[in-house]
Amino acid sequence: MEETLYIRMRHKILVKPNHTVTIGNLAQIISSESLKEKIENMVVYHVNMSDKNIVVIDVMTVIDKIHSTYPAIDIQSIGPTQSIVEIEYRKRKFSLVYFIGVWLLLFIGAALTIMNFHEDVSMREVHQRIYFIITGKHNEKPLLLQIPYSFGLGLGMILFFNHLFKKRINEEPSPLEVEMFNYQQDLDRYVMLKENKESVKKLHDGN
Repeated sequence: MEETLYIRMRHKILVKPNHTVTIGNLAQIISSESLKEKIENMVVYHVNMSDKNIVVIDVMTVIDKIHSTYPAIDIQSIGPTQSIVEIEYRKRKFSLVYFIGVWLLLFIGAALTIMNFHEDVSMREVHQRIYFIITGKHNEKPLLLQIPYSFGLGLGMILFFNHLFKKRINEEPSPLEVEMFNYQQDLDRYVMLKENKESVKKLHDGN
């Protein structure tokens, strides 16, 4: 009786340089225990320094590798058809000067953005007007409104980004996390099409 093997490629795996990538690294497999163990240990690719940062391995490469040893197996592919192998090189040491420079750049940029926005919408005149409506008195510096507004602005940003330093307020993802996730998904799709040698085949005249 022909044995059936179900294979589901992982979206992405992280490896070190010179790592040997097996089918077990690349995919989830459902089959008999004896066959599953043998197939998971089959080597598909060996990472070398010329691969740079990313290698894309297609499910057809994996199926061909399995069939070369077990030609009678019925392979059913489920889910993604490609896996991204991301190579993690040694990370650079933390630079305090670089961190402070980036922090100052972001802090000054954010502060200027907020101040320019308030100037464009005449926020001071708005506060003065609201103060006059509530109290009936004119005040050039309505601190009774400006101080709570300033604290509320900071609190609103904390709630918006759903983080207080490294602490998450609740389990709901922030808009920034959603945008970063969408960006990563688009980037992964681009890499799969760009780096996968099986996705594009060039046909030259005369070949």
